[in-house]
Amino acid sequence: MKKIICTLCLFICFSFLRAQENYTVNGETLALKTEVEGQLDLLWNIIDGNYRYFVRTEDDTITELKNTKENKRYQEEYKTLLNELTNGTMSTKRLNLTLFSLKEFIDKYNSSVDDNYESTAKRSRIQFRIGVFGGLTNSPFISNPDNEKTPLFGAELEVLEAERISRHALFIQLRHVLEQDDLMYSTTELSLGYRFRVINKEKFSLYGNVKVATVNFSNATLVTETNGNITSEDINETAFDVPLIFGIGADINVTKNSFITLAYNELFAILIDNQGNFSTDFSIGYKFNL
Repeated sequence: MKKIICTLCLFICFSFLRAQENYTVNGETLALKTEVEGQLDLLWNIIDGNYRYFVRTEDDTITELKNTKENKRYQEEYKTLLNELTNGTMSTKRLNLTLFSLKEFIDKYNSSVDDNYESTAKRSRIQFRIGVFGGLTNSPFISNPDNEKTPLFGAELEVLEAERISRHALFIQLRHVLEQDDLMYSTTELSLGYRFRVINKEKFSLYGNVKVATVNFSNATLVTETNGNITSEDINETAFDVPLIFGIGADINVTKNSFITLAYNELFAILIDNQGNFSTDFSIGYKFNL
């Protein structure tokens, strides 16, 4: 039994060491991961917050795949290099400088030149993240003369590409705004939205949100005074809108699969009007990969 455990430990250690090794490229010592092995190898890592990719030939020459920007135009040097290394047999027209795109390209080339090569590239799968949050809002799109703030809480399901840290995501959000004595209004909102990560690092991302479609189940009490008589009326509404509500948010990575989220929601909307108060709609939350 002890021999089996020791063998497993050695195997795990060997696999870890093999997964990431130190290389010297143009005088720079880098710890790189091997993504594809064949006639062409693909090496990569996140270095100083940036993705960097390298290709290794059979003579152990390692060259970085670059896409520098000059005069506001990308030079796409990585395409030129890969065209040369594959003798022009592979089209680079739609090749992106991303991990999966490069992996698929090099994997396909290795398969074409070596009948014994085993393909490792798989089409990207979908990843789900689920989270909960809470905060305060002044409900800027309803009448709120005294600019009252009320608590809110909710949950969200985010859908994004799993092969790499995707800039694009869809989300389904359920949130509830509580009623209070000074603002007799509450709503439960189900929304569908789109998210784009402007800053997209492994440990931190900053993004913009847009709620494309919403369904609100609202309750309000309308109080009126006529000739000294005060009357109240309860109003219950269900409303579907395509409001295009914009907000911003951030994810802060705290463990391998979990994040602290910060959000400033309902900054403005394109198709519904602000009712006179500058938006105060903040929340903090926690989400994790499923």
